Amino acid sequence: MRIESQRLDLHNKFINDYQKGVKDLLDHFDYNPYDENVFEERMKDLKEQKFQRDALADVLISINQRWFATEATYENIERLRDEKSVVVIGGQQAGILSGPMYTINKIVSIISLAKQQEESLGVPVLPVFWIAGEDHDFDEVNHIYLPEETELRKNPIDVDDKERSSVSHRKLNKEQTYDWLETTFRSLNETAYTKELFQTLHDKLMKANTFVDFFASFLHDIFADTGLILVDSGDAEVRQLESTYFHEMIEKQPEISRNVYRSLQSMRTKGYHVSVDANEHDGHLFVEQDGERILLQKDDYNWVGKNNECQYTTQELLDIATETPERLSNNVVTRPLMQEKLFPTIAFFAGPSEAAYWSILKQAFHHISIKMPPVLPRMSLTLVEEKLLKVLNKYNIDTTSAINNGVQNQKINWLSAQSSRPIEEMTNQLEEAIKKAHHPLKEVTNDLTDDISQYADKNLQLLLQQVDKLSKRINKEYSKKYHLQLKEFDYIQMHLKPENGLQERIWNITYFLNLHGFEWFKQINSYPFDWKKQHYIVCL
Repeated sequence: MRIESQRLDLHNKFINDYQKGVKDLLDHFDYNPYDENVFEERMKDLKEQKFQRDALADVLISINQRWFATEATYENIERLRDEKSVVVIGGQQAGILSGPMYTINKIVSIISLAKQQEESLGVPVLPVFWIAGEDHDFDEVNHIYLPEETELRKNPIDVDDKERSSVSHRKLNKEQTYDWLETTFRSLNETAYTKELFQTLHDKLMKANTFVDFFASFLHDIFADTGLILVDSGDAEVRQLESTYFHEMIEKQPEISRNVYRSLQSMRTKGYHVSVDANEHDGHLFVEQDGERILLQKDDYNWVGKNNECQYTTQELLDIATETPERLSNNVVTRPLMQEKLFPTIAFFAGPSEAAYWSILKQAFHHISIKMPPVLPRMSLTLVEEKLLKVLNKYNIDTTSAINNGVQNQKINWLSAQSSRPIEEMTNQLEEAIKKAHHPLKEVTNDLTDDISQYADKNLQLLLQQVDKLSKRINKEYSKKYHLQLKEFDYIQMHLKPENGLQERIWNITYFLNLHGFEWFKQINSYPFDWKKQHYIVCL
């Protein structure tokens, strides 16, 4: 395996300015993560904050046992009881078979930095992954994409019911999921690792009760022996720990909502896109009622459902937070606040959109008497197989260029070059010759009727259309002649620039585990990645 760092051409104003340390942007954060002493500074600030370490550790042991964690995870959970210990944390939704590769890349970022900072700071630094199990948009997590020749095909689990519960509470239809798993594996080429991988997933499926269980137990296999700690934001035991913090967020809602709204306007005025809608009346909390998760808003006196499904006084909501906190859950604004109340976070890894919406939360953190942690853009990894490398070398295509721009232009240029003279050039020359030869006839019609002049114009257009048809027919025949070579360009595009985006946004790790087993990923888990280098190419 060869791993090398490569900068990407990011067309993302927020990330580019964040990395450059633009002051107008960094004013929205408590720390500049690129400062040399940022983690030492954060350690000092964390000493001012109190955490329910023992209670949190007990809950983490309980839930990670359900997901069959390795001993290294339990050892790290025990180390969380140490008052000096801190965590590196990040989160994502619970996608089927681990979801898109960016979930894996985020966890790799977390584990790598935790190792490095434990050595640097001389205190326990623990890797934690926060599963956003309270989300209920099942269509976002119920599928993976797998290659079919030179195209990626979406493989969704077809679920008959219209259940609107969170993913944490969504019961797993094992028979239906097993059928989907079998169908998915029929789409994969059988290798020396296929049967073992399928059996592993089958066993995990049989032991899981929810999609989060299936997701989490698979992650523990992928990251076995790294000490990764998993936590489900939608777990009832976690909710019990959050009761007091829900109280604080309910009571501080006017200040939180007002300042989030103002920060959002500030970011937009500065030209940054933040994919969050917020107004001054948002409650930034959900309540569960009759099995439905309802987003709350706040008027002058009461908390009401966004579509008037329910109504609560502030006291009634506080009572729910005390007596049945599992009925409450966070939205994108309060979830980060809750995370930081629970965990002593030295660094938080975020995707590009996620980092952007954290930029509107600084004052919200201050209203609950804590600082926002250093927000680090997660690393991106692109996996390149030996077969793909051979195709890239065959056409002398640079891997980084293909990741940045795709290969459609190279494909067109290569095809054009197969003719002794470029078809497009010959077509243009012929069109110019026809126009030149046709011009005297057109001039004659200028002294005649409008009808004959218009007929001459139409005649020229018909001639040019015939040339265009001939050009397209020639190109079509060339495409047929060089069909196999053009498919190789599409193969590169599918792997390195699928749907005109990064590999990590579409591909799933199951494809690579099927081809190479789990051993290669142990090298990934032990590699000393530098998160500041942003992107790595991993040649398998």
